[in-house]
Amino acid sequence: MDGKEGFKHVVYKYSANAANSENIDVENKILKETVDQMKNEMDKFKRPPLMVSEVCEIYPKNAIIKVPNGNNFFVEISNGCEPLKVGDTVLVEQKNLTIIRKVNSSKAFNVEKFVIIESPKVKWEEIGGLQEQIEEIKEVIELPIKKPKLFEKVGIQPPKGILLHGEPGTGKTLLAKAVATSTNSTFIEIVGSELVQKFIGEGAKLVKEIFQLAREKAPSIIFIDEIDALAARRVDMGTSGEREVQRTFMQLLAEIDGFKHLGKVKVIGCTNRIDILDPAILRPGRLDRLIKVPLPNIEGRKAILDIHTKSMAVQAVDMQMVIQETTDFSGAEIKSVCTEAGYFAIRDNRCVITHNDFLKAVEKIKISRDQESRDYVAMFG
Repeated sequence: MDGKEGFKHVVYKYSANAANSENIDVENKILKETVDQMKNEMDKFKRPPLMVSEVCEIYPKNAIIKVPNGNNFFVEISNGCEPLKVGDTVLVEQKNLTIIRKVNSSKAFNVEKFVIIESPKVKWEEIGGLQEQIEEIKEVIELPIKKPKLFEKVGIQPPKGILLHGEPGTGKTLLAKAVATSTNSTFIEIVGSELVQKFIGEGAKLVKEIFQLAREKAPSIIFIDEIDALAARRVDMGTSGEREVQRTFMQLLAEIDGFKHLGKVKVIGCTNRIDILDPAILRPGRLDRLIKVPLPNIEGRKAILDIHTKSMAVQAVDMQMVIQETTDFSGAEIKSVCTEAGYFAIRDNRCVITHNDFLKAVEKIKISRDQESRDYVAMFG
């Protein structure tokens, strides 16, 4: 090998070593980043979760917080924590409950996830047999929202809310949705039993947030279904769960009373157990207008049948006989009669519903009612 070729060989070998060294450095860097990432992930698994709590009182370096089970604790505030105020939602360390940092309460507790918000499309014409109740609801709910100036001129304040009571299936929810439609109001629906079961420790806060949401979306109607689960008559002694229900109930009363009139926010309660309600919810200034929604009479049953059979293909049906056979039926049960009659026709591959289909549907609903009554007696005596 001459000198020139030897020099080329040395240069090639040096270049190859340099390239290998550079590749090794890149691989080492990638491996180091991978190891660091895995170490960070392992550290996340080792760190205990932080608890979400609410600030009740604040002192120079300490605070009183309420943890999710409802207990209050006097705790320290970490140096890195931003300034706090009463009502803030904070993250605390689980072992000694030291406040670590504040979190955005709107993200921690979004009330819109826990209620049903809709713009109903139910019209007054779709409700049969309840003309008297419709007129009363129009006076108490619809008129103050549509013509508030009229009440100012007269010098009176309209009722803040009403209570619809009556047997199941008589149309209480339909009435509430219809008045929301007629006033173009936001319809915020709460189920009292779910509020009690799901939000132990948070019930009062949720009620407060619901009324705040209603004010923001006014005109609005807060519809509380099964209000008896929340507003049952209070007792002196009870379990911690019952005391929590009472705290939630007291918050509801406070929100209805308020420092200012609710304005274009109306409250509609609904129950089929008015006998167990606490008198505090029924006193003047709260849900003081009680509207009973009864089972439909003969004219009411005819009106309900006309509404539900309007678009049905019926042939030679004696509606007077059907009306007589549905005595003591609720509006929901009469609707079920129409639906079941349609199913009897479908099962026979017919497009027309006959009188016999309606009679069989009535009999089926009666059997179902009797079975439910027997089950209730067997369960509760």
